[in-house]
Amino acid sequence: MIREGERRLKRSPAIDHWPADREWRDAEALLAKALGHDEEEVPDLEADLNGRVAYRFRKLVRRRAGGEPIAHILGWTEFRGIRMRVKPGAFVPRQSSEWTVELAVRRLRRRPAPVLVDVATGAGPVPLAVASEVPGAQVHGTDLLESGLRQARANARRLGLRRAHFHRGDMFAPLPAALRRAVDVVSGHPPYVPRGEVDDLPLEVRGFEPVDTLTDHTDEGMSLIEHAVLEGREWLRPGGWLLIEVSPDRARSVRGLVQRAGYADVRSTKGWPEITRTIVGRWTGR
Repeated sequence: MIREGERRLKRSPAIDHWPADREWRDAEALLAKALGHDEEEVPDLEADLNGRVAYRFRKLVRRRAGGEPIAHILGWTEFRGIRMRVKPGAFVPRQSSEWTVELAVRRLRRRPAPVLVDVATGAGPVPLAVASEVPGAQVHGTDLLESGLRQARANARRLGLRRAHFHRGDMFAPLPAALRRAVDVVSGHPPYVPRGEVDDLPLEVRGFEPVDTLTDHTDEGMSLIEHAVLEGREWLRPGGWLLIEVSPDRARSVRGLVQRAGYADVRSTKGWPEITRTIVGRWTGR
């Protein structure tokens, strides 16, 4: 059954066929769902398959082959070792964003009572993961879309992360004033697809993710990144770090922007899958 699902998914023009084993893993997860396993259970894929299970499985595979994100079908996704419940209305957390969490955790663990702010947080995967891994950290996420923030708050409650706070508003605007110049890490993965390129995205992205999570509606796609870089200086304490996740083709221009804004130790960093993803810079306070 898994091989059958894998073959069907590999033929689909609506989904991204990378990494190489993606279709197998998706088919395995869909079969576990068809078997009726609760999201917290370890699936028993040796269970007997009957006609009803096969029907459910093939129906789920058709949904996935049509481009529907696997996280929407399952109702959850795994991110940095935590199980996040997800639903339509927010950008689905990606494994590639786990590298930003790794960089943040490395810097926050060395600081007393550390503070992280994640702008354009969506469903809050970065703040939630940081709060889970650095128990003493105070984390804040901001976003314009309430649909994503509702998911972030619900996951924070379910995971018992009481120091995770989510605010609705434009970038830094909704943050408590007391955080100004007191933040150890500002992170962000702002929408950066130029408005003219949204239609070129895979169907599983442009057809199911809210358009405001993909583009800033400008011709260059840089306005929110510039906002994060420039205003981040007003919120970081001296020695605090800026972490901006971007696509590889944007890395050079964003690195230049961060350098021109006066940050030190600016570099492009590579995480999974070994391509440039996060630009880092240290704010000196000057």
